[in-house]
Amino acid sequence: MEKAEARDVRPSADELLGAVGHAVIATDPQGTVTFWNEAAEQLYGWPAEEAVGRDIAEVTVPEVSQRVAAEIMAALREGRAWSGGFPVRRRGGEILHALVTDSGVYRDGELIGIVGASLNLGDAVRHLMERSSDAAVLVDEHHVVSYASPAVANLFGWPVDAVVGAPLADRIHPDDRQSFDELLEADPTRAERVGELRVRTDGAWSWVEVAVTDLYSSPESPSRVCNIRRSERLARIEERERLLEAVHSQVLQDLFAAALELDRALTRAAPPIAARIDVARDAVGRAMETLRDVVRP
Repeated sequence: MEKAEARDVRPSADELLGAVGHAVIATDPQGTVTFWNEAAEQLYGWPAEEAVGRDIAEVTVPEVSQRVAAEIMAALREGRAWSGGFPVRRRGGEILHALVTDSGVYRDGELIGIVGASLNLGDAVRHLMERSSDAAVLVDEHHVVSYASPAVANLFGWPVDAVVGAPLADRIHPDDRQSFDELLEADPTRAERVGELRVRTDGAWSWVEVAVTDLYSSPESPSRVCNIRRSERLARIEERERLLEAVHSQVLQDLFAAALELDRALTRAAPPIAARIDVARDAVGRAMETLRDVVRP
């Protein structure tokens, strides 16, 4: 009896790509979808049978990302892969931010197809934000918070649910909001995007340090991560100012009490002693004026 022919159990390319956890999409050079795996269905909301044959821009690229899409195609035609983050559109019209890597498929030096892998960028970085000791806040182009890590509650007493969906500027001191706007809009290639400002914490204003990082590469969607921590340097200065104010007030009170005692003593003192008391009274008066006018907390 002949030995039964061994069955080839090696998975096909489609099976391998279908099993990848990232959304994998392939198109021809004109952008028509030729492959769409299950993860792409979940991320973009289009079933494969409806996505295949459509233009990729129709099913994934919102208007704000058209310029980036053109840059990607230009890079691929030059033989370069492209990787970065930019807004994509789900079937229902919702915009989410994805981390995308696109690579060209070439034959004899000619671009014959494009394959891209993408994932929800928020899901990709959320676990890192949640493990940070800083308060990590993601703001959109309108400076509205779309994500806040649990540390906002631990550090500043801000309920996460109350922070998300509201402008971050609502929690910043009015005098510091312009500085915050400038920090967000600063060119990351020309300036260090770290600043110190005051935020509302438990009914008081506290100094914090804010570091801003662009999360997505598209200028049309300037979403940014703000890492916020208490500013130890300014907190120490603030504490010294508080102590100075307390000492200043106490010394003035003591000098005022001394001046009253000298005035009472002056009314009962003999002339030789009265002259000396009067000199002392003048010295106390000058000290009080100096504290009021020169040494201010």
